[in-house]
Amino acid sequence: MGVDGKMPYVIAVIIQVIYTGMFIVSKAAFNQGMNTYVFIFYRQAAASLLLLPLAILLERKNARSLSFWLLLKLFLFALIGTTFSLNVYNVSLKFTSATVGSATSNSMPVVTFFIALLLRMEVVKPRSPSGIAKLTGVVLCLAGVVLIAFYVGPSLNPVNHHRALAAAHAEGGDTTRGTWIKGTFLMVLANVTWSLWIVLQAALLKEYPNKLLVTATQCVFSAVQCFVVALVAERDFSRWQLRFDVTLLAVLYTGFVVTGVSYYLQAWCADMKGPVFLAVWNPLGFVFTIFCSSFFLGEIVHLGSILGGLLLVGGLYSVLWGKSRENRIVLCGEMNVIDGAEEERSAKEEKDQRSDQEKGGMKQYDKVAAISPAEQV
Repeated sequence: MGVDGKMPYVIAVIIQVIYTGMFIVSKAAFNQGMNTYVFIFYRQAAASLLLLPLAILLERKNARSLSFWLLLKLFLFALIGTTFSLNVYNVSLKFTSATVGSATSNSMPVVTFFIALLLRMEVVKPRSPSGIAKLTGVVLCLAGVVLIAFYVGPSLNPVNHHRALAAAHAEGGDTTRGTWIKGTFLMVLANVTWSLWIVLQAALLKEYPNKLLVTATQCVFSAVQCFVVALVAERDFSRWQLRFDVTLLAVLYTGFVVTGVSYYLQAWCADMKGPVFLAVWNPLGFVFTIFCSSFFLGEIVHLGSILGGLLLVGGLYSVLWGKSRENRIVLCGEMNVIDGAEEERSAKEEKDQRSDQEKGGMKQYDKVAAISPAEQV
């Protein structure tokens, strides 16, 4: 595997590192009392300020014009995958924790795989080794999420008792069981819409392959949509003020790095490897979040989370192995077809060459026979 072949894997890991930071700083900002709807508007506005000038500067000469129907698609995709998904997700994150937020995102491989199958963007052969590996990986991911949800186990002490991003008086620190369950279901709903966005994004990029312009346009649409949502949800404009603390850090990080950079990387990765490849890397982000939430936020990590994380990582590499084997089989099949075609072409050329030689001999014989005896002398 060359450098180009490894690039999607490197980008997938970078995306998970970026999302780990998002879970941590977002939860810290909500603990400080920041309104989730206002937070999403600032995040999308910051991303638009970054991406729109870049798209205009870099793509103004090469980009095709955006038709009305394509703009309508981008508007709807932004509404589903960004505005709705992020607002629901951040409300659920406020109700639960960064660790649970990252853990429930691992239901995305199951949802994404199912949606891709319905849209015939993915094919699985249950009796083949690659198909068995992919299905086993999905089952392991689901088992890991179920274990985390229903088995708590002994608690482990935080890695760092002097956490840097913990709030002195966190809002909603005593979360009730009902609120926790509601937050968990909201996270699953957000992940379903996000998985749908990943699948739709891969299909959209085949129609309009300009990733930067697609990402920037969706960010602008989402910023407008999120402003309307925030205006309805929070009419006290004193809650819209940004302070020089973790809330400002969270807006800048999620706006410029997460929305601005990772969305573009996700679009590129989905275009290169397909929607399911991108989704199955989420367990790695869960492992990162367990450590970072304990270190920076002082969250209590339980044994059930660790065991579930191990199942999720096992599912990750099982699906990746299945995808890799499937790609090798397809590549070998293509090579065999090419070799067969070349052999058939060579045999045909050799036959034509012998035929030409025979015809040339006959033409030479006819030419000699046509010469008079005087000319032969």
